[in-house]
Amino acid sequence: MASFQEIISSSKPVLVDFFATWCGPCQMLSPILKEVKDTLGDKITIIKIDVDKNQSLATEFQVRGVPTLILFQNGEQQWRQSGVLSPTQLIQVLKDKAQIHE
Repeated sequence: MASFQEIISSSKPVLVDFFATWCGPCQMLSPILKEVKDTLGDKITIIKIDVDKNQSLATEFQVRGVPTLILFQNGEQQWRQSGVLSPTQLIQVLKDKAQIHE
C-alpha cells in the first residue's frame, strides 16, 4: 500500500478527511463525500484518516477538530476546512482550488 506522503504527492487532487468514529458530524460527512466522489469520479482521490488510529499524522497536519478536510495536490496543501459542507459547496471548492472540471 502506498504511503500517505506518496498519495498526497499525486498530481491528481487528493481530499483527505480527518475523522473520528465517535464524531457525529464526521458520520454526516460520509454520504456527502460519496456523492462528491460519484460526481467527480477519477478526477479526485478521497481518503479517510481516523485521527484516533493515526495521531501522529493528525498532529503533523495540526488537526485540532474533526471533521477536518484538507485538499492536497503535488504534495502541497491547497485548502483546508473543519466542519461539514454540502456536496454542492464541496464540489465548488474542489473545482476552484484544484481546477477540476466535470
